[in-house]
Amino acid sequence: MATKNTIILAAGKGTRMKSKLYKVLHRLCGKTMVDHVLTAVEKANMDNVVTIVGFGADAVRQNLGNRTQYAVQEKQLGTGHAVLQAEKLLGNLDGMTMVVSGDTPLLTTKTFNDLFTYHQNKKAKATILTSKAPDPTGYGRIVRNDLGIVEKIVEQKDATREEQAIDEINTGVYVFDNKALFDALHQLTNDNAQGEYYLTDVIEILKSEGETIAAYKMDDFDESMGVNDRIALARATKIMRTRINRQHMMDGISMIDPERTYIDAGVKIGADTIIEPGVQLKGNTVIGSNCYIGANSEIRDSILHDHVKVTSSLIESSEMMDHSDIGPNSHLRPEARIGKHVHLGNFVEIKKASIGEGTKVGHLTYVGNAKLGKNINVGCGVIFANYDGAHKHDVTVGDDSFIGSNSNLIAPLEVADHSFIAAGSTINKTVNQYDMAIARARQTNKAGYFKKLPYQKD
Repeated sequence: MATKNTIILAAGKGTRMKSKLYKVLHRLCGKTMVDHVLTAVEKANMDNVVTIVGFGADAVRQNLGNRTQYAVQEKQLGTGHAVLQAEKLLGNLDGMTMVVSGDTPLLTTKTFNDLFTYHQNKKAKATILTSKAPDPTGYGRIVRNDLGIVEKIVEQKDATREEQAIDEINTGVYVFDNKALFDALHQLTNDNAQGEYYLTDVIEILKSEGETIAAYKMDDFDESMGVNDRIALARATKIMRTRINRQHMMDGISMIDPERTYIDAGVKIGADTIIEPGVQLKGNTVIGSNCYIGANSEIRDSILHDHVKVTSSLIESSEMMDHSDIGPNSHLRPEARIGKHVHLGNFVEIKKASIGEGTKVGHLTYVGNAKLGKNINVGCGVIFANYDGAHKHDVTVGDDSFIGSNSNLIAPLEVADHSFIAAGSTINKTVNQYDMAIARARQTNKAGYFKKLPYQKD
């Protein structure tokens, strides 16, 4: 049975990145470069995917998990040698195999599908993915004859003046007849200046055997960008961000300033949501419909349901239910669960706590390791003191309670439904239903004390 396979080249260290992190593990829009490539490949419905690893093999495996098979290139002896390492996994299969580099994160599933289709229609043994480069300097040129048939690939250093004028370039992505690929790989030599086995030489071998070599020219040159340094990484990030933002706007999202809106790949946003400038939506974030995400907010790995309003706040690994709002300048730390119609005002911090429907936490308050019921009013400056220096403890506050301003609730503590805590109280004992708890020193006025202060004039 004919198979459809892909080999991803991810064995290189990438010295030009000048980084301890291996090149293909550098991130753009929330994912590593090699993850972007694998994601696009997966959507093209492959029977087998093999990733060639070398430098940083364990880190690449950790990043991609069991989504792909792996083959190890122990010594870096060129692209042809790298592909040959997949022979034990793919060598005996009938069908087609695509070879793509793990440092080309902008390539799309559509391009991969179009390349496979073109390869089949041309009945080719090899098909090269090409593009028209605005500046082809440094790229291998695609040399065609008068009939448009590919004659060869010429590297920049070997090209004549006429060949250097060609603007159709080799992107480094190929589809081969699988068995023809591995047969040709065994014929490669390293008789070149670098002493390496080049995958491009497979094209010459197949051509010399009279096989059909095709070239599919894609429209978008930017897709072919390989990332070799930090400058290219920044450029690729900008292109991908533009692509992501455009798709969201096409899906019914309003962005006030798309060039200053930063959304990771995979983030989901419902229709009629408005996003202001400076917003960052990261990781596995899901935003519902009709939401408002105010300027300079950052939301990471969180779920916001419909009609949620966020004003200049930070949300991490948390959930906000319908019609809740937060901010400005507030912070949901991990495991905050915010109920429907909850209001969290300015400078509020919530950590590992649930806030029940209709509850209001106005401003300047910390709520940690707590469970708050419905329709509670939490005044200004309230602190849930949850840490004793060694362990975290919980506080529970029942429905329809009132927590006065500047109160301290010292965990572990239970405050029952319909209870009242007077402002300025420090509470460390159970408060029963319908009780008012007050715990503060009685006010004492010292007559004439102001005149006794040493810095006061008579």
